[in-house]
Amino acid sequence: MEPKKLLEADILDIVFEGRNKDYGAYQLRRTYNRRLVRALSVTAGVILTVFVAGFVWGRDGGKVKTAMPVDDVMLEAVKEKVETPPPTPPPPALPQQKIEIKQFTPPRIVKEDVKPDEKPPEQDKLDDVKIGTVNQEGVKDDGVTTPPVGDGGKGVIEAPKRQEEDADKLFVKVEVDASFPGGMQAWVRFLNKTLRYPEDALNNEISGKVMVRFIVDKEGNVSDVEAVSGPETGGLREEAVRVIKKSGKWIPALQNGRYVKAYRMQPVGFEISKE
Repeated sequence: MEPKKLLEADILDIVFEGRNKDYGAYQLRRTYNRRLVRALSVTAGVILTVFVAGFVWGRDGGKVKTAMPVDDVMLEAVKEKVETPPPTPPPPALPQQKIEIKQFTPPRIVKEDVKPDEKPPEQDKLDDVKIGTVNQEGVKDDGVTTPPVGDGGKGVIEAPKRQEEDADKLFVKVEVDASFPGGMQAWVRFLNKTLRYPEDALNNEISGKVMVRFIVDKEGNVSDVEAVSGPETGGLREEAVRVIKKSGKWIPALQNGRYVKAYRMQPVGFEISKE
């Protein structure tokens, strides 16, 4: 393009100089401003139309709507009647079936004749009825139990006897363990008098506690004495076993209120006094 025309030419002409202006890009950029003005005009017209239509619709044919009157209502003046539902009737009582009862009281020895209505019933008539102090008609009782053993009219019923355990059973755990006669003080006096500290343990300064297990029978005799724990050297176990064997009779253990044969665990302590 010539320098003279370059100053007067449009920017599009300079950009598309020597290019195909019929391709489309040149025409789009050339008509951009016109299309933009047309689009804005159309948008403004649509907005104005919607605004005018809304204003006319709101006036409702030229008549302005007035606000509806609202009256205040006091809630205290409105009282709703609440009906209390009637109480639920109780379920009908089930009829109780009476069980036949035969009067059976301890017989009395009298000189006068017994009236027929006071005679005790026969034994075979008491198998399927309940025992009571009055007679009552009713159905037979299949779960009836035999009457308690009488005591001659004294009014005392004998309690069922407890089934005793095997008298020769050896108990490991009892309610009250066997004990040395005289209690702890007597046991300490016996040890001070009978116990001898083994010379081997004394020379080697061996001390400790020996646990001895043995059996005390119902008469208090001691048997099956053995040391189950304690120092294994120095002769402490042997001395503890010897002392238990020389302890004589013990008070037997108690189980269910009677003496039984049971195990007893007794500790025997050995201690070297340091002066």
